[in-house]
Order: sequence, then C-alpha cells, then structure tokens
Amino acid sequence: MYGTHSKRDMEIEYQSQVPILRPSIHARRAKITVKFQDLYGFTVEGNVDDVNVLNEVREKVREQGKAWWSLEASKGANWYLQTHVSSTLKTSLKFSALVNAITLKKLIRKGIPPVLRPKVWFSLSGAAKKKSTAPDSYYEDLTKAVQDKVTPATKQIDHDLPRTFPGHPWLDTVEGHAALRRVLVAYSFRDSDVGYCQLIILQGLNYVAALLLLVMKTEEEAFWMIAVLLENVLVTDCYNKNLSGCHVEQRVFKDLLTKKCPRIAAHLEALEFDVSLVCTEWFLCLFAKSLPSETTLRVWDVLFNEGANLLFHVALAIFKMNEEELLTVHHVGDVIHIIQRCTHQLFDPDDLLTVAFDQIGFMTTTTISRQRKKQEPAVMAELDQRLRRLNSINAGDEQ
Repeated sequence: MYGTHSKRDMEIEYQSQVPILRPSIHARRAKITVKFQDLYGFTVEGNVDDVNVLNEVREKVREQGKAWWSLEASKGANWYLQTHVSSTLKTSLKFSALVNAITLKKLIRKGIPPVLRPKVWFSLSGAAKKKSTAPDSYYEDLTKAVQDKVTPATKQIDHDLPRTFPGHPWLDTVEGHAALRRVLVAYSFRDSDVGYCQLIILQGLNYVAALLLLVMKTEEEAFWMIAVLLENVLVTDCYNKNLSGCHVEQRVFKDLLTKKCPRIAAHLEALEFDVSLVCTEWFLCLFAKSLPSETTLRVWDVLFNEGANLLFHVALAIFKMNEEELLTVHHVGDVIHIIQRCTHQLFDPDDLLTVAFDQIGFMTTTTISRQRKKQEPAVMAELDQRLRRLNSINAGDEQ
C-alpha cells in the first residue's frame, strides 16, 4: 500500500480518504438525524452539528498531514524510527534522536494521517521487530497448519464472527469473516493461554482484530499487531481464560478515579455504581465498541507509541468530561446512559485527548505498576473463590 508510492501519490490517496460530509438541505433545515459512513466504512448516526464537528476534525487531519509530509521532506521517510537515544551514539546524534522523539510524541498526539497509520503503527509498536524474529512464512504456515482444527476457541470464534461489527460493508461479508477468522484462529494457537475470552459477555479481542484488519489492510500485519498488543503493550493476562488482567485494570482504574476525580468517585460510591459496568468493555475492546472509529484510532495512535497507561487517561477523561452532569443524577441507569451517550458522540478526538492529558495529569509507569501489584492478590483470591463455588455447584449437579 505504501511501500511503492511516491510522496505525491500518497498525498493524493490521503486526500481522497478524508471526504467532506454534506448532509442534504432538508436534513439541515429539519435538524434531523442523518446517517453516513466514516473513513473506515462504519455507519455513523448524528445530527447536522455532529457532521459539522466531523468536517472540522477532517480539516484538522488534513493540516496534520501537511506537518508529516513536511517532516518526511526534511528528515527522510523513516525519520520517526530514529528516536532511540542510545549511550553508544555520538552527542550530536543523541540530540537529534531526542528531538525526533519529542517531535514524534507531539505529532502522534495530534493524530497520524490515515494513509501513514499502518506503516507508523507497525514500526513504533514493535510489531515489525517481533515479525523479524520469526520465519518469513510464519503466518502463512501457521494458518495452513490450523485451518481445519476444531477447538473450543475456534468454536467461540465462529460464534463471534457475525456479531463483530454487523452491517459493516466488508467485515460483515464472507470475505471479511474469513479474514478475521484466520487471524483470530492463528493467534489462538500461537498463545493458547489467551483462551479466546471464554466468557461470552466479556469478549473483546474480535473487535480489536477487526479494526486492525481495516487499518493494516493485510491479515499478516494485523496478526503481528495483535501479537505485540497482547505480548508487549497491554497488561499481562488481560485476555487469558479468567481475564485476571482485566479485573486488575478495573480495580486500578477505580483507585485512580478516586485520586483524579474524587467528587465523581464519591458520588458513584454513594449510588453503589460499579465502574466495571462501563470500563470492562473499554479495557477489553480498547474502546473499539464504544467510541467512533476515527476517535478510537486516534487513541490507538498514542497507545502504540506511549503504552497501555494511555487507556487509564482516556477512561478517566470520559468521566471527567461528564463530571457536572454525573453529579446531578441519582440512579445507576442514568450514569450508564450519560457515559454511553458521551462515548457514542465523541466525534472530535482532540476534545477527549486534551482532557486526558491536560486535565487528568501525569501518571508514571512506576505508579501504575505499583497499583497493579497491590491489586493482584485480591483479584486472584476473588477468582479462586469464584472457581471453588463453580466447582461446588458442578459437583452438586453431578450427584
């Protein structure tokens, strides 16, 4: 897609990917809900104001694209790979790498142009490096070796395919289902501990893989992106059979909400609202089911460069953005409605990310790691108790 294109070709392709949305004159006058497709083929519903927001966002994307083209012209096509500051580098090269790293962080937080996203993600996430350690035919050989095998994971995957973004013009087709199945089945055999999220209501990997297929364009690259996500970027055990990592993340998030948004946390506790009602899906699906796709991908831009702590920033920002309204409600259902309405209408990624970084504040990796270690014993004890109860029930049924 991007390897053989000239800079001019890429600019033309990039511009064609960012169309201006034009609702009909009747829709503008009546202010009724309109439907349209976003850049990745998803049907979006919104009013004319939402369309205007999306057009403003797409104009900002165009301007951001110009910044990337300018840097490619001055620094070279792969300048963003030269950001590692090694002790073996000469002083001048260290300074250059540091400048590149700072520039890259700022640029990525403003968004990666859609046409460059596959290339930048694959490089910065570590997926390219991970792929380079395996034989060239690794993915092809793996898919051929497992294509006829039947396991609990493959049965669950087959069950999930039609439920993954139903109605999408490519994902919800025979071809789309086949591609998604190959990627998920291949990874289920690569990492048998994943167990493919055997709790049906808590699945998420299928949505992540589907969106990666749309962005990366090739199955093999989507496969390696999943591998680096689960093996390097996200917290360990987030997608294992008992989802222990996800349970830990929820507890950590609850603590962070108390520290970063104390008024909200106190109010939700008074309502006996469990934040896992909304954040479980966020952490398992990486917001793919909750936010508009273009906003989700802006979140993933930062995720692949800065790491999993970004998910806490975004989750906290969603609550922070709705603080005043949340403090006025007195029912759990109202809390869920406010949060879901907000996430479904977050068409401007900058609104979300500005709050995530400017209002939530800095959180070190050390602090988050300490919180995770603190929560792990309680989570494991709870899961062990749950397993004992389940075994006891099963034993009773057999008798």
